[in-house]
Amino acid sequence: MIKKIIAGLCLLLSTVAFAQENNASPYSFYGIGDTKFKGTVETRSMAGIGVVADSIHINLQNPASYSSLKFTTFTVGGSTGSTLFETANQNARAGRTTIDYIAVALPFGKLAGAFGLMPYTSVGYRIQNTTSNTDTSLNRTRQFDGSGGLNRVFGGLSYQITPKISIGADFQYYFGDIETTSLVTIPDIGLQYATREKNASDYSGVGANIGLMYKTRIKSKYEYYASATYSTEASLKSESMRNIATVSVSPVGDQIVVDQIDLTVSNSDYKLPSKFTIGTGFGQARQWFLGAEYTNQQANELGGRFDGTTTSAQFENSSKYALGGYWIPKFMSYNSYISRITYRAGLKYEKTGLVLGGESIDDKGVSLGLGLPLGGTIGGSNLNIGFEYGQRGTKNAGLIQENYFNVFIGLSINDKWFVKRKYE
Repeated sequence: MIKKIIAGLCLLLSTVAFAQENNASPYSFYGIGDTKFKGTVETRSMAGIGVVADSIHINLQNPASYSSLKFTTFTVGGSTGSTLFETANQNARAGRTTIDYIAVALPFGKLAGAFGLMPYTSVGYRIQNTTSNTDTSLNRTRQFDGSGGLNRVFGGLSYQITPKISIGADFQYYFGDIETTSLVTIPDIGLQYATREKNASDYSGVGANIGLMYKTRIKSKYEYYASATYSTEASLKSESMRNIATVSVSPVGDQIVVDQIDLTVSNSDYKLPSKFTIGTGFGQARQWFLGAEYTNQQANELGGRFDGTTTSAQFENSSKYALGGYWIPKFMSYNSYISRITYRAGLKYEKTGLVLGGESIDDKGVSLGLGLPLGGTIGGSNLNIGFEYGQRGTKNAGLIQENYFNVFIGLSINDKWFVKRKYE
């Protein structure tokens, strides 16, 4: 029955994951959008650190962790969030609810495999900008809209070389499309028609992620962890089409095409930069853990403008510092459910790599989470809930500061598969 439930959920949720619109940030205008995947609910509740190899949770950030699993594990996670956008003199609010990942892991002793699907980047913005010509005193209004993003399908293997060392790798296929629209009107002269430009790009490509994990005991009571991952540079093929049209815009915003022309834009490659992560941690098995992680990613290639001025985007190397951990009051408690709950927390500071008007766009936040056992079993399936509050961007240089609050929920279902029957 559990196998049928997992298969049905995978089919249903993968369809939802492809169709969802999962961003509302003006910063997603640049490059191929915001990086969406931040880790499972368990790791995201600890600021995204993926140092620990868990026996009942899939760690999707380091493929070397798969071989630590003791059960066949299905996991799915989603999030909902609200963001307050602020400039020096204006503010607005937006929200989104999305599916963040779907994955299955299968252990075979020292060898284990995993596969899954997740949104990788997302584009979602609607920006309106009005400028005035000092010579003619005419106002020109430009409206920018964008949607889409990249998804990632992955499959990987992990092998436990020794009780202390595990290695792993997964291979990823990226695919998706991004559509952007620019609408220009000059309402002051009563111009009946507006000019609209639509750009649609399809992306596809492959990449790889290599991982290493190390764990050893100290004084037979404590455990020390170290991890490292390296994501190779990936080349994405893109096919783009452009549509330029004269449109009539109704008072409620509906657009009727008067005349249009389709153009084929020369195809080009876009490179996803390489990324390197190292982490370390210390704790007591099934009681507490404290870890830190550092990530460095090479600069992106692609820039753009959203305000019609000459202020263009630049990219620099991005980096992230994270500190997090968990605490379980009494993992083996049979009479106290609260004592078996896993309590998680984390802090992060990230330089996103995007630079606008000479200002680096940074992201800082704090997260909290709970791991709730299900079914009354110890080490079995569980429901994970996390909360995140943070700030991205700045009000300087006419930019936008985002104050966000996210709630994420994940389900981890564990079962024993491939057990040889003793009796027929």
